[in-house]
Order: sequence, then structure tokens, then C-alpha cells
Amino acid sequence: MSPAETLTPEITGPVPGPRSRALAERLGRVESRDVTCLAPQPPIFWQRAAGANVWDVDGNRFVDLGGGFGVANVGHAHPRVVAAVREQAGELMHAMGDVQPPAVKVALLEALCARFPGGGPARAVLGSSGSDAVEAALKTALLATGRPGVVAFEGGYHGLGMGALTLSSRAFFREPFATRLAGATRFARYGDLEDVERVAAASPQPVGAVVVEPVQGRGGERVPPPGFLRGLRELCDARGWLLVADEVYTGFGRTGRWFACEHEGVVPDLLCVAKGLASGMPISACVGRESVMAAWPASRGEALHTQTFLGHPPGCAAALASIEVLAEEKLVERSDELGRVALDFLRRACAGEAGVAEVRGLGLMIGLECDGPERAARAVGEALARGVILLPSGEDGRVLSVTPPLCIGRDALLGALAILVQCAVAADPR
Repeated sequence: MSPAETLTPEITGPVPGPRSRALAERLGRVESRDVTCLAPQPPIFWQRAAGANVWDVDGNRFVDLGGGFGVANVGHAHPRVVAAVREQAGELMHAMGDVQPPAVKVALLEALCARFPGGGPARAVLGSSGSDAVEAALKTALLATGRPGVVAFEGGYHGLGMGALTLSSRAFFREPFATRLAGATRFARYGDLEDVERVAAASPQPVGAVVVEPVQGRGGERVPPPGFLRGLRELCDARGWLLVADEVYTGFGRTGRWFACEHEGVVPDLLCVAKGLASGMPISACVGRESVMAAWPASRGEALHTQTFLGHPPGCAAALASIEVLAEEKLVERSDELGRVALDFLRRACAGEAGVAEVRGLGLMIGLECDGPERAARAVGEALARGVILLPSGEDGRVLSVTPPLCIGRDALLGALAILVQCAVAADPR
């Protein structure tokens, strides 16, 4: 669907409807109870999606302000991406990615290395999730520096794999598994260069890398102060640390640049990407400067870091198609322009409203911070009932996250944001 074809919400009955409720009951009998939240209100269950619209199993139509966790950068089910997956799956569904690779893997790695910030020579390793990309970055940093210490940031989220979990600061995720975590990570205040130096100096392990989200995603769409990333790059250079940019959320046009670190002209040593890379298929990559990636030994038939589905052919094809669509439809530029419009609209609409603490963002990665998590939760539910999908973010869920497909129509976006504001302002937190 083109931006002009984004449809307004259409709600035909209660949300969630009877079919969603029935599916929730079935799911509750077979899925681990930690995964999908089924109470006090069951979720809607998606049936199909196109562009920036989602239809649930009860026939309700929604405008998607979440982009499927920031994944559908070119839009849900973009015809080019769907065609690429269909054609590749019909020809080759699976190969032996690290032994007898599919040809399409080569094309994707070439495309990723060509897009590496700064344009210098690069190499990459593929994975299936954002957490995979972060795990690869951590291993690369240790091989390249020999120093296990890492500085990450309060509010940061880097995935829930056991390695990536060491970098995610929220106690909710860490504490149940604390006895299995290495303890080599120390957390600094986000945006505070002096605190980075203090934390690194106090680290019990010599520091080899700093891992940062250029804009924190699940931390609440937190944008650091101007110059922070550039200062972090200079600090890493001065101390001999590697700079790892986790752009799993911010990459591929989300913030109005191909990669968010490019807003300040920063070239990371390692770049983690996923989510919007393929706009719907599970694939990720850790891309790094060639000199850093040279720390990996040459394979002699057994790889140190690999997986069965490495370079999955349909995923590679989807990623290539998505990258092409982003460039040809100028969706990166559109994210920048439409993000400015959206940010201005929200700031004007929320000016003077006691329930809204702040509106912030970069490109189409915007957060509206409420005065508490109760208000945000109520706003999410009320917006859904009116046909707008959005998610809470932040440490305690008080931020309303706006990360729609970059192809969303301007009028549809502003209409959905108007509903968001009405729900946030009217939401009674008591």
C-alpha cells in the first residue's frame, strides 16, 4: 500500500472481539504463561496486515503506530518484499549457511557492508534476531581487545539471550537469571560522558567495549543530548575501547537516517541490526569495520559462531528487497520529514496538559511520556478500542511509543496521533 492508501480505523464491535477472546483461551492452555499477557484483558489477534493497517480476526481495522515492534519499516506485506520471499522460497527454502551457502547470502552481505556508516571496508555475520547480533558483537569485541569488561547504559535494552541480557539494565529481566550472568558489565547514566569514564574506571574487568543505543527504544524513546555519541566515539578512541552501536531498533530509516549514529557523523566499530532490516522476516546482522572483524580466525570447517539458519534464503531475499524499497521510495527521507511533522503536532497538542511530562523523538521514533504508567496503560487500551495500535515503553511503562511503518499516510498518522492524545489526556490514572 502506498502512503495515500493508509486506511482510517474501522471498529465493528467490541475490542477484543469474540474470536480474539476464544484464541486467547486456547493460547492460555498451550503457551508458557510468561510469554503472552492474557489478563486482565486479552489481546487482539492479528489476521492480516498491509502498509500501516492491521486487521484482527474479528474484522476490525487498525492503524498501526507500533510497526510490529518497529519492524515493518517499508510497511506490512510490502508487495516487493512478499514477492521476493515467495520467489526465493519457491526456489530455495533452506541451505547450509556456513558450509554450502545460498547465493543470496552473498548479495545481502555485500549490501550490508556497502551501507556501513562511513563507507569503509566492512565485514558481517548474520543471525536471526537482534539478540543474535548483539551476541556476535560481544564475542567480536572480546576477540579483538582481549578485555571482557563492557560499559552499557541505564535504560538500555539489547535482548534477552544470556549474553545480550548482561547488557540490558532492567532488573525485571536480569534478576531471575543473575546467577548465570558474567558480571563483566557496568552501567552508566545514558547521555553522561563523565559517568561513562567513572563507571569504566571502577570496572572490576578491563573495559574493551561500550555498547549504546543511539536512541533508546524500550527504554522510552530516549534521545541523548547533542554531541553525546560523538563524544562517546572520541572517548572510545582515547581509551582503546570499541564502540558498539545497537541499531536493532533505530536502523534502516527509523530515525530519519539509514542509521541513527549518522545524525552525528559517528562511525561505530560494530553495528547491530535487525527489526527493519527485512521488514517482517527474522534476520539480523553484526556488521563491523574490517580491521575489527579480522579478530575472528579463518574457518577451517568448524565456525566459532554460527547457527543452522544462518543466511536463511527467504530472509536474505526479504532484506535485499526491503533495502531496495527504502532507497527507491525514499522512505528514510520520509521518516525524517514526517517525523518532524508528527513531533510538532504532538508537542502542540500536549502543551500545557498536566498528564503529559514530555514529547521527544527522532524521525518516526517518538515517545510521549505520561505522568505515570497507569495513565499510559489506560491510554493504550482506549486507543486500541478506537482502532489505533500502540505500545507502552520505558522502565515502568509510562511512555507511549510511536514507531509506525515509514510509509504511513500523513493524514492517517495525524488522525491516529489525535486519538492517542485524546486517550492520553483523558485517561484517568485512578
